[in-house]
Amino acid sequence: KKKTSAKPKVPAAHPKYVDMIKAAVASLKERGGSSRQAILKYVMANYKVGTDLKAVNSRIKNALKNGVKAGTLKQSKGTGAAGSFKLGESKSEKPSKVKKVAAKK
Repeated sequence: KKKTSAKPKVPAAHPKYVDMIKAAVASLKERGGSSRQAILKYVMANYKVGTDLKAVNSRIKNALKNGVKAGTLKQSKGTGAAGSFKLGESKSEKPSKVKKVAAKK
């Protein structure tokens, strides 16, 4: 058998799905959070992700689940990839709690 050389990987014409979801939630500005369907509609309209709705939908579902698990997204309603999503708090801005020990005289 003749080995075929692997094609060089072409970078995607869009950012990561988590980044696209963050942009969608931020721009939709819904008070109770944005639904997966609304996020999907926004991503399909604003990014070059292709025309296959099922493939994009499944990737968005996975990105939503991973974003909630990582803490970058917060689920306001529902479970899994269903319900509404808001932006999560950034972890770098948490103040560290240090107890001061009183000096004895």
